[in-house]
Amino acid sequence: MNKLVWKLLRQHISIGQLTGFFLANLFGMLIVLLSVQFYRDVLPIFTQGDSFMKKNYIIATKRISTLGSFTGRSNTFSLKDIEEMKAQSFTKSVGAFTPSLFKVSAGLGMQEAGIHLSTEMFFESVPDEYVDVNLDKWHFDEFSQVIPIIIPRNYLNLYNFGFAQSRSLPKLSEGLMNLIQMDISLRGNGRVEQFKGKIVGFSNRLNTILVPQTFMDWANKSFAPGKEAQPSRLIVEVKNPTDTAISNYFQQKHYETEGDGLDAGKTTYFLRLITGIVMGVGLFISILSFYILMLSIFLLLQKNTGKLENLLLIGYSPNRVALPYNILTAGLNLLVLVLSVGGVAWLRGYYTKIISTLFPQLETGTLLPCWIIGCTLFFAVSLLNIMMIRRKITSIWSGSNKTIK
Repeated sequence: MNKLVWKLLRQHISIGQLTGFFLANLFGMLIVLLSVQFYRDVLPIFTQGDSFMKKNYIIATKRISTLGSFTGRSNTFSLKDIEEMKAQSFTKSVGAFTPSLFKVSAGLGMQEAGIHLSTEMFFESVPDEYVDVNLDKWHFDEFSQVIPIIIPRNYLNLYNFGFAQSRSLPKLSEGLMNLIQMDISLRGNGRVEQFKGKIVGFSNRLNTILVPQTFMDWANKSFAPGKEAQPSRLIVEVKNPTDTAISNYFQQKHYETEGDGLDAGKTTYFLRLITGIVMGVGLFISILSFYILMLSIFLLLQKNTGKLENLLLIGYSPNRVALPYNILTAGLNLLVLVLSVGGVAWLRGYYTKIISTLFPQLETGTLLPCWIIGCTLFFAVSLLNIMMIRRKITSIWSGSNKTIK
């Protein structure tokens, strides 16, 4: 019977229509899968570690004026200021920089390299969710006497390309810095304690010497009891960095931003927007190709209505009659999936070489996202095709039964 239906199918099949569906679906599927795969491949560049594009963060400070300097006006943020910032429509969350209320000195030395540095310094902390470095080693144990520290990457650059180069000293890599321990001395409230400082990461976003919030809370309480830490900087996560309400509010409150936080946020926003538009175009083309296929199948069924009615009347079930059409559509969809994934893999080979050249430390992922989205679309579209074909043949069957009655 299946051979008979296949013969009927071949009599009125439109090669042009099916080819149009195939090419349109292939093009649409390729755009969708390539967009997903490219986004997943480049996402670590923008999200892992201390990338400036991890989230839309802005570092806010109060403007320091000449008059304010002479009058001693505070440039710290009060609880009211923080609550007002949280209440803004563009704000997702707000974190405060907690300053150290005690004196800190640090010594750093490498006897083999002839390096010994000693300086007064400061600590700041922010809530862990705002830290842009891997948090595996970002915890403080009072009994271990080791303080995890994150320093700005430009501090290391200043040493390597300024201090070390001018004095013919060896340059230090990030990996080597992670192996170095500093001698940290904390003084305050009549107490002096010695700790070891371990650099666990480097930040591009936060231009300060960071310690865990748990350590800062413990140290301020221990070395400066009774004093309250007033934050002079806020880290603000915004919903949409292109929102003009941000700049308007900052101008109204005389706030300033550090670095290019707003520009980086806008870049992130436009990257996501462009990716979404490209994926939308691909999905739109795929939907159009789906209609082309269904139109082709429906026209084919319409041309073969009389013969299909005869098959149904002599006892063949709608499922058996629909089977060849289901195989045709599923087979075409499967071929589109395989060719699309192959095309993505081929194109991916080109752009991953460029990414590896620009970011040699970046580990590229696999084609798993491409396969997951591709298989999801394949099963969804094929199931929808099968249901619509089944519905059409059932309507033919129902019409033939009414004719007989």
